[in-house]
Amino acid sequence: MTLSEELRARGLIAQWTNEDEICKMIDAGKATFYIGFDCTADSLTAGHFMALVLMKRLQMAGNKPIALIGGGTTMIGDPSGRTDMRKMLTREDIDHNAECFRHQMERFIEFGEDKAMMVNNADWLLNLNYIEFLREVGPHFSVNNMLRAECYKQRMEKGLSFFEFNYMIMQSYDFYYLFQHYGCNMQFGGDDQWSNMLGGTELIRRKLGKDAHAMTITLLTDSQGKKMGKTAGNAVWLDPNKTTPFEFYQYWRNVGDADVLKCIRMLTFIPLEKIDEMEKWEGSQLNTAKEILAFELTEMVHGTEEAKKAQETARGLFSGAAAAANMPEAEITEADLTDGKMDIITMMQKGGLCGSRSEARRNIQQGGVEADGVKVTDPFATFEADALRAGIVVKRGKKNFVKIVLK
Repeated sequence: MTLSEELRARGLIAQWTNEDEICKMIDAGKATFYIGFDCTADSLTAGHFMALVLMKRLQMAGNKPIALIGGGTTMIGDPSGRTDMRKMLTREDIDHNAECFRHQMERFIEFGEDKAMMVNNADWLLNLNYIEFLREVGPHFSVNNMLRAECYKQRMEKGLSFFEFNYMIMQSYDFYYLFQHYGCNMQFGGDDQWSNMLGGTELIRRKLGKDAHAMTITLLTDSQGKKMGKTAGNAVWLDPNKTTPFEFYQYWRNVGDADVLKCIRMLTFIPLEKIDEMEKWEGSQLNTAKEILAFELTEMVHGTEEAKKAQETARGLFSGAAAAANMPEAEITEADLTDGKMDIITMMQKGGLCGSRSEARRNIQQGGVEADGVKVTDPFATFEADALRAGIVVKRGKKNFVKIVLK
């Protein structure tokens, strides 16, 4: 099976511009491609997983990845999928986030000479002369066409700033710059990026002619990756200090029955023949599939040892061993207490088991919360400092646990 055939079989392709040419190039290991990552936080999330795994697949087939860190575009902010403007970050924040991204990407991609490379678009975007940039790029973009793009249409009702309106042009310029300076002939992105990506393809064609367009290829991945990575109102981070390996494991262990095999196809390197056999699984076998998914992805991000610990902890919890040694902990201090006590809703918030107090209250009222194995029915229930020093295991639903410990 060729790489392009495998990408199709794994459900990774939504659409592409030059299908035959793309297939020949990636199957022969001749593509130099990029995926962009804006540095809006100091950690990548589970939502970036699809992009990282795609880069790894293509590199294994001989293609050359370029991880484009958006040090420049992050200063504008992508309006795609947003109902309001993104928070503006300082240059120092962006540089710090970019360095964090590099360390996490190294678990997936092999960087080095003639291998993958990482570049930062701050290196060329921040030094542009605005008037010269407008003269060079502006004539090649139709405002009418830009306003028809989905990433802008959904913002028009609430208001789209001219600041954000520049984002498409800057992303398009990235592809043009990478094509000229690094021989980059292909780009990947979620389907919410389609208009921006086509902008880059068209800019190269207009600036460099039809021959250049033949080497300018846009490959689009399913946007499900954008939908992954949020639970209980919070992001699922790749940084173990923000989302513990156990929490990360549990996130994937808790995917729905209808999604587990799709996630296994898209995100793991399990052979397709084995996954085809798993398609016949049902009932309790789907729980086994979820364990496989959770272990594979936790191992990729956090290593084999942490994946084993997370799996053992989860199995211990589900078998009733609520004091499992590797259970995630949330530390609190005396300053967090009120009159030497803490209420159950605050405990759930401190433990990351809910996104808001109203959500926690609703979970309690619906009978889905326990403390040390005892169901909590009163949203105003409190726990004394002595009990908290010993540690109290709070459980939300069937599969979410955390030990609250007063230090």
